Amino acid sequence: MNYYELVFTVIDAEGFYQDLLINDLSQIGFDTFEETDFGFKAYITTDKFNQPQLDQKLLGFNGLFTFSYELNLIPAKNWNQVWESNFEAIDIKDKIHVRATFHPAKANVAYQIVIDPKMAFGTGHHQTTAMVMEYMLETDFTQKTVLDMGCGTGILAILAAKMGAKNVIAIDNDPVCYQSVIENAALNNVENITALCGSKETIPTQKFDIILANINRNILLDQIETYAKVLNTNGIIFFSGFHLDPDLDMLSDAGSKLDLKYVHHKNLNEWVAAKFVN
Repeated sequence: MNYYELVFTVIDAEGFYQDLLINDLSQIGFDTFEETDFGFKAYITTDKFNQPQLDQKLLGFNGLFTFSYELNLIPAKNWNQVWESNFEAIDIKDKIHVRATFHPAKANVAYQIVIDPKMAFGTGHHQTTAMVMEYMLETDFTQKTVLDMGCGTGILAILAAKMGAKNVIAIDNDPVCYQSVIENAALNNVENITALCGSKETIPTQKFDIILANINRNILLDQIETYAKVLNTNGIIFFSGFHLDPDLDMLSDAGSKLDLKYVHHKNLNEWVAAKFVN
């Protein structure tokens, strides 16, 4: 599948509006983002690209900060080469090491995760993924049932499995992500992850002890009722993919109506991850 690459040049000292723009682009089909020295790159499959829709999103940022972009066509055959040239191994709290298949293994680390960097989003580099992984390090996953919504590469599902989860359901509506989860689970020698392609209608009727939902505010608000129905008593939900104000208040209000209680949140570069319990 061919992709469009939008190379954004941004002048935004705090990075606040850039993050808001990335969030808005994710709502109209852009599924992968890469930070650069001068802004960021955004990727979208050619079949999902809608110029009028993009123009409407960008219009809302006129006058707030300075930005411009160039549009490039990226043939599918070159995609892996593009990612391999930019993917760097990362560490989370000195306990998680995330690397690609072409990086050497790291000794003396609690959890090593190997990700084949293809078109699927979620390599641990984005602030939202990193914060959820930090929350996971603070949580007991032993023999827990886990749901990973918007799983991308499956990095969170893989970490849950490595941390002792009984079984993990990983769901994404992108067929590329679905296949990526299967491949990455095999790379990490974890066998208790079930990958499903779809949205909230795909969530099994079983109960879950822990739900990981790193998507965006609008989708989380749309799906939160379904999460509440499948969450076990005393279960935990980790939400991420949104901003502090007003997103967290909106999620807290929606959760309170479903007996989901806000407990705590982490904040990194205006992105937020939050813990809820029932």
